[in-house]
Amino acid sequence: MKRLILPLFAVLALCGFRPVPEYDRGPVHLTVLDRDAGSTLPQYRDGAQRWIAGEKGHRYSVRLRNGSAERVLVVVSVDGLNAITGEVAAPGQTGYVLNPWQTADISGWRKSSDEVAQFVFTSPQGSYASRTGRPDNIGVIGIAVFREANAVARDLSPAVERRSLPALRGQADAAEAAAPAVVDSVTTTGSAIRSPAAEPAQRLGTGHGARETSRVRDTAFERASAVPAQQVEVRYDSARNLAARGILPVPVQQPRDGTPRAFPSQYVPDPPQR
Repeated sequence: MKRLILPLFAVLALCGFRPVPEYDRGPVHLTVLDRDAGSTLPQYRDGAQRWIAGEKGHRYSVRLRNGSAERVLVVVSVDGLNAITGEVAAPGQTGYVLNPWQTADISGWRKSSDEVAQFVFTSPQGSYASRTGRPDNIGVIGIAVFREANAVARDLSPAVERRSLPALRGQADAAEAAAPAVVDSVTTTGSAIRSPAAEPAQRLGTGHGARETSRVRDTAFERASAVPAQQVEVRYDSARNLAARGILPVPVQQPRDGTPRAFPSQYVPDPPQR
């Protein structure tokens, strides 16, 4: 069995209106970076779900930090599709291998061992999932993490798992038939229950952007179990939709009709020079 390998990066902490805990319940911590804004997207709670607000047209990457002293295999799903193979995602499929304490940025759909097509926030209709006829899971980024069987010290460079498709399907079926693994969750914050009819229509998906260099290599990895040790999901949509869902605060609109206000400015300005 084979996997892919990636370079090391600094790690940014989560922050936001209702932030999730800094650490995921498992070896891998997942964050999403807006590459055009140059910042980590804050994650917000809504019951057991976590959300980020994307900006249409912006490129993004999925940052994975292995916080353990062992190698792990991470299967990455974007809009319900495997980010390496493009298949409808299942935990038993191929993924990225992270070495102990390694951080890696997954910046696009893998096209080869040297190149990816950039992840970019786009309309749902323009997403890769919609364009390939599989739009059912647009708006979610997920990972399934596996520990290594009989772990031994190995080369500290990034890699990706590579296996034949029949083997992938067989392991996917076995994983789905088994009991669920420990799944990441966040504490319910008492958000109001909303009916499906009240949910705004999804405004963002992930497009198949420009090609860029992203080198990986194949490596061997034997999973310690058929089911993942950790699963994490992060949903995404526009800031407007997150505000409509009550996840983000609605910006206060300042009156424009000349009505006097008690607090027109945050700080005391200097008086004019005489």
